Amino acid sequence: MAEAALDDIFFDDIILPAIDGHPLGATLFLPRGAKRKAVLINSATAVPRKVYKGFAAYLAKRGSVVLTYDYRGTGDSRQKAPTGASQPKSLAGFKASMSDWAALDVTATVAWMRERYQALPLAYVGHSFGGQALGLIPNNTEVSRALLVASQAGYWKLFASPERYRVYAAMNFVLLPLTRMLGYTPGWAGLGMDLPKGVFEQWTNWVNSPRYLFDDAALTAVSNFAKFTGALRAVCISDDPWATRPAVELLCSGFDAAKPEIISITPDEAGVNKIGHFGFFRPEHRDTLWRGAAEWIEASE
Repeated sequence: MAEAALDDIFFDDIILPAIDGHPLGATLFLPRGAKRKAVLINSATAVPRKVYKGFAAYLAKRGSVVLTYDYRGTGDSRQKAPTGASQPKSLAGFKASMSDWAALDVTATVAWMRERYQALPLAYVGHSFGGQALGLIPNNTEVSRALLVASQAGYWKLFASPERYRVYAAMNFVLLPLTRMLGYTPGWAGLGMDLPKGVFEQWTNWVNSPRYLFDDAALTAVSNFAKFTGALRAVCISDDPWATRPAVELLCSGFDAAKPEIISITPDEAGVNKIGHFGFFRPEHRDTLWRGAAEWIEASE
């Protein structure tokens, strides 16, 4: 697709291959002027890349090349065949897990950005699962700075009460049986977007485990957490019932070769009534949360 103008930047919807060749729908945002940074934005679970369009455009306007994309089985990455294939009507039978998202999709997008923008430092923005994935990918050493937003080791008992009980009951007694019956997790059941069966099953297993993904004996990719040595900032939102401070701290503890900086932000500090788990990426935060995040991402190495 030809580049289109958005304010004073360009953006281009593209398809790029995952490690195993699966086509990933993505959008590349390009500044009109000089390029100073490369930034990869990694989505939360069941969140399409369009949610990050405003923040990506904001960073591009400031001089960064930014890539957003959808994980396999979601958004524009649902297709099972190369570019041009129609989207499947159902994800039943679609094989994917959260560990696949990290190993095959996130790893590929990091490599894609490094190959094309070798002269630029690569920054990584991870929202919720997107931040967790940083510790699972083998090439996280290519990332110089990582900003994790509402990213947590999401054991259900670390959620705020009473939300912890709602999440536990919904995942284990409603969504998991429904997923196994249908062969995928339907977005209409409350997640907003369909998910592959393997993704939801693995996610539920992690949520039920006291140390979340760190308790998964089959997840050998956990060893990659120790490889990351770049600058790491984790943003904890005070009214986020899922990524509470203890849950964020637990995730950051895995990056034992880095020195994670955890900062807490309240809605009052941002001049709003609420932010929650998803609110950071709303355009209303352009002159507050976004500016602070951009300044940190753009800092010298």
